[in-house]
Amino acid sequence: MFKLNLKIALRNLWKNKGITAINVGGLAIALAAFILVMLYATYETSFDKKLPNYKNIYLVGRIYPDFKTNYTAPPLAKAIKQNFGEVEKVGVTKAAGFEFALSKDAQVFFMKNCLILDYNAAQMFDLKPSGGLTEPHADNRLMYVNNEGMKILFPHKKDNKPEIVAVGGKSSGQTATISGTILTNPQSNLTFDGVAIAKELDTYLDYGYNNYNTYIQVKPGTDIENLTSKITSLYRKELLKGETDQSTINEIKAINVFLDPLKNLHLKPKAGNDANYKVLIAISVLGFLILVIAGINFTNLSIAQATKRAKEVGVKKVMGAFRLQLTTQFLLEIFMQCFVATLLGLILAELVLPKFNSLFMVDLTIWRFENNLFWQLILVLIFITIVAGLYPSLVLSKFNPAAVLKGNFSTTKKSYWLRNGLLVMQFTIAVIFIIGLLTINSQLKYMRTQDIGFNTNQVVNIKNLTYFNTAKDFEPLREKVLKIEGVKSATVASEIPVGAENGSNSYSIEGQEANIEFLDVDFDYFETLNIKVKEGRSFSKTFNADTVNSAILNESAIAKYNLKNPIGKIIRGCNTDYKIVGVIKDFKTQGFQEAVKPTIYAMKNPCGNSKTQILLKIDEQYMTSALAALKSQWPTINKRDGENFRYEFLDELYGKLFKKQEQLQSVFFVAALITIFIAILGLYAFAKYITNGRIKEIAVRKILGANDIQIFKLINTSFFVMVIIANLIAWPLAYILIKKWLATFAYRIDIPMLPFALSAFITICLTVITVSIQAKKAVKSNPVDALKYE
Repeated sequence: MFKLNLKIALRNLWKNKGITAINVGGLAIALAAFILVMLYATYETSFDKKLPNYKNIYLVGRIYPDFKTNYTAPPLAKAIKQNFGEVEKVGVTKAAGFEFALSKDAQVFFMKNCLILDYNAAQMFDLKPSGGLTEPHADNRLMYVNNEGMKILFPHKKDNKPEIVAVGGKSSGQTATISGTILTNPQSNLTFDGVAIAKELDTYLDYGYNNYNTYIQVKPGTDIENLTSKITSLYRKELLKGETDQSTINEIKAINVFLDPLKNLHLKPKAGNDANYKVLIAISVLGFLILVIAGINFTNLSIAQATKRAKEVGVKKVMGAFRLQLTTQFLLEIFMQCFVATLLGLILAELVLPKFNSLFMVDLTIWRFENNLFWQLILVLIFITIVAGLYPSLVLSKFNPAAVLKGNFSTTKKSYWLRNGLLVMQFTIAVIFIIGLLTINSQLKYMRTQDIGFNTNQVVNIKNLTYFNTAKDFEPLREKVLKIEGVKSATVASEIPVGAENGSNSYSIEGQEANIEFLDVDFDYFETLNIKVKEGRSFSKTFNADTVNSAILNESAIAKYNLKNPIGKIIRGCNTDYKIVGVIKDFKTQGFQEAVKPTIYAMKNPCGNSKTQILLKIDEQYMTSALAALKSQWPTINKRDGENFRYEFLDELYGKLFKKQEQLQSVFFVAALITIFIAILGLYAFAKYITNGRIKEIAVRKILGANDIQIFKLINTSFFVMVIIANLIAWPLAYILIKKWLATFAYRIDIPMLPFALSAFITICLTVITVSIQAKKAVKSNPVDALKYE
């Protein structure tokens, strides 16, 4: 019986190869999209999951009334370990802040991301250097580089012996010992291409150095809320030691500590950017909806095919077939189609995967057992077979044999409403995708064309290994650089305005105290970036006090303190009284998703960070020659870097802030194309079925005098109404989703109405064209051919 049913299934599929191709093709495309989404979702949700104590590791952060931060000071780690028995380990990490040039003979490796951490942190994150993880001696740091770096520096090395390399320029005289290689995990919250492991990390520092990350590993079953409360009390107690100023005491009492689980850090950190999570949710929903559309298509066409199988069912029932046998037979046919679609989906996914990897900057592969894809595909295959095939199978198997053999079969109103409802659902999803795509395009256009408050064009960021903490330190380099033709200005700062997180501290003006961000800059910083001064003046060499205790605030800081006539007023912070000499206009250093933070700019800051980021403004017509001159003269301009001259264009660095939204735009574009394509395929096949079912009606109408336009109108009307209904359902849903998405931007467009109108126009035009192409054959046919057997 199985063999017979298999033959019948194959013959039916071949007989209706057009519909079969649409079914299988549409489902294969949807499954390919689903496979890519599942691979990406598995990758994004697997960060650090292989760590032995994954569920018990937490990042310690701080909560102020105005903001949250993941950064803490080294003494807090030691205090936590000494006071809480439920904490098994405490580890501290810090980004090096420099891009190190390591060289051996003629070989040079640029270590762009060097991570400094203590031995406990290395244990917690299961770091695996060659030769195993060993605890360094006191005041000693073991340095390791990744495999790529070791191959560059020592291409013929075959042993595990430590090697001495030069750091920075070869004439600088700085060296370091590379203890070996270290494995890097692309799915870890600790990213690096080299590490320096210490026994303990900077324990001599006080609580003012809040630029470290503290991780704790707790015992299983620990009450995290209670531990958080105890660490908060401890932290406040440590800060209050020796403090007598009442305003400072009140401020300390408002500080809280939070513990962020390791599983949250990549996607949904309590303090930080959750763009990865938003993109993951968006593409996961898109992948699911594409699969839903393909399933709807499959179900709809299967129901539409029911009438062609009516007599077959009637004959089988007369011959004694049971309903269960018929249902099983039809489910087998649908399973065969789904199975073929799955294989084609895998092939399509494999073909598209390189571009997908390039877009999301990942290295995914289908043929890896641990990605769980194959058992997920098996579940999806069974699910689609049941959902898409069960109802059509039940419809077919319950036909009355006497009625269908007499030719009196007609589908029920229930089937009619189901088919139309599924078609409306298909187009509803397609309309949402179209509106979403057009809105994302509008927001990205807004982000690219709006004034960000400063000019990144022709500004070059020079990589550097030297601290320029005072104006006197940087002045010799500035003088040399400005002698090169085309260099308009040169400055240095602790950070560059490309999304970097500035430091923050408490500052008070006229009795008002608040936490605001600070940035340490030098002369010509605002001029180099073309940042407008709203009131007062910029820093100037003609005022000696500027290098000691002058400050410039941005508009947001002035608004935060509600200051009027701020020029000349005193703002106190870091045990220093600063005189406000200027107010600058706000500029979007964090892009468009975060509001401009209240910020103070100073040339001297006891609590600040080292000034290492060199920025040069270069005339466009001299850009090539100026960079060439800088490269040739850099060994004499900056000896620490020597011959290792590297640079990046600021506009390219700033453009990376839009990367996640550009990824979402690309995904929406592809998703919209796929959904429209699948919906049109289904509409084409469905229109063919409807038209063929009304061929005799059309013939009669033509004999009675109906013209071609009237026939086209007759066939298109029902589909036109369904598309209008789909748009009316989709618009409020799309509006809600778009409003939620735009709410993630501090600076955004108003919800545009044009995408809603365009979605209706596009779907109506595509529907009319698709249905009309299918109806043309019926309209042009001879009525006699349709009625000659009546």
